[in-house]
Amino acid sequence: MPPMTLTEKILARHADRPAVKPGDNIWVDVDLLMTHDVCGPGTIGVFKQHFGKDAKVWDREKVVIIPDHYIFTQDKMANRNVDVIRQFAAEQHLPHFYDVGTDRYKGVCHIALPEEGHTRPGEVLFGTDSHTCTAGAFGEFATGIGNTDAGFVLGTGKLWVKVPPTMRFVFHGELPPYLMAKDLILAAIGDIGCDGATYRAMEFDGDGVYALNIEERMTLCNMVIEAGGKNGVIAPDKVTLDYVDARNNGQKPYTVVKSDAGANFVFEKVYDVRKMQPVVAKPHSPDNKATVREVSGTKLDRAYIGSCTGGKMTDFRAAARILQGKTVKIDTFVVPATSEIAAQLKTEKLGGQTLEQVFLNAGAKLGDASCAACLGGPSDTFGRLNTALSCISTTNRNFPGRMGHKEARVYLASPLTVAASALKGVITDPRECLE
Repeated sequence: MPPMTLTEKILARHADRPAVKPGDNIWVDVDLLMTHDVCGPGTIGVFKQHFGKDAKVWDREKVVIIPDHYIFTQDKMANRNVDVIRQFAAEQHLPHFYDVGTDRYKGVCHIALPEEGHTRPGEVLFGTDSHTCTAGAFGEFATGIGNTDAGFVLGTGKLWVKVPPTMRFVFHGELPPYLMAKDLILAAIGDIGCDGATYRAMEFDGDGVYALNIEERMTLCNMVIEAGGKNGVIAPDKVTLDYVDARNNGQKPYTVVKSDAGANFVFEKVYDVRKMQPVVAKPHSPDNKATVREVSGTKLDRAYIGSCTGGKMTDFRAAARILQGKTVKIDTFVVPATSEIAAQLKTEKLGGQTLEQVFLNAGAKLGDASCAACLGGPSDTFGRLNTALSCISTTNRNFPGRMGHKEARVYLASPLTVAASALKGVITDPRECLE
């Protein structure tokens, strides 16, 4: 067999083929389908239209439904969306439905999936959300799909997929204390552009990547979609397997897959992280890259620390290092990605205070675990920008209107940079606050 990349090997196994190559169109067996309150009703509608209103999903153990986007709101249509998925989960007797207002509620789907043990090496995961690619950090093929494809998967457990070519991004060196994975991925997106990886896999490698914890690896894979990527992926190592095994409880076997020696990568770029600088993405595109120092002093109205790419424990630990014992100068919002993270903020301590106390004492405002302001949402949801403010955010998109007002200026940055900027009220290099 010809040598294959990690992505190609996973897809070949799930197509029951000895080998595949970029451009091949194949039927793949699906290990997991995830949907949420935004796309769930549409997916369910497609499923019932084509398979029948009384049809059963192909495998109820492989369907995960996680409401997370428009949930803390009085908007009737948003509430209706949750009602639709709630009714479907009851009809289908789905065991993996994390309902709002219950002890099972989780928060952001991309972080909830690994927390609940739904991400495993070598598997194929589809989700009705573009940032499903986050799960590639666990060595699986994970990508977002539309409602029509998801409805088909609900009925068959299969999907027609075109095999993507793979780009390789190698990060070498020990990460300086003022950099995070967010800086690395913003730099890469800035280098190749928002269409630089269109329908390609982005594989991350190098000792700099494997020095990152699993949450930082999730940040890398999360934003491949901002470069047009089909999926992001990192080959599993002990860090990966320790996390997966702790959550999987040995219930479901999995197969570790890695790229073959001599596999063909259509593009390769190598970075020395020791020479990299803190990065921001200026309005209104994730590839509008600048070093923080190039835009230092830019006036801000708000700071936001949260979302699937910036609301994990690693992100909050970093922000707390900056904010401890200090006071923010602008409205600063801290929103945990999941209820599990929210609980940990109340117990994990830094300098004798819990992380939650650090944020509150600094003057930040804490939100409920959810997607919150990352996607704007109905007018009464937390974080809706009704005026054209300037915001620095740990989120993953800064397109016009993304966080509410279409004229709002959103700068994307790491939690370290966002926290430092919150203290000064202007874009600030985190090195000024860590020295």
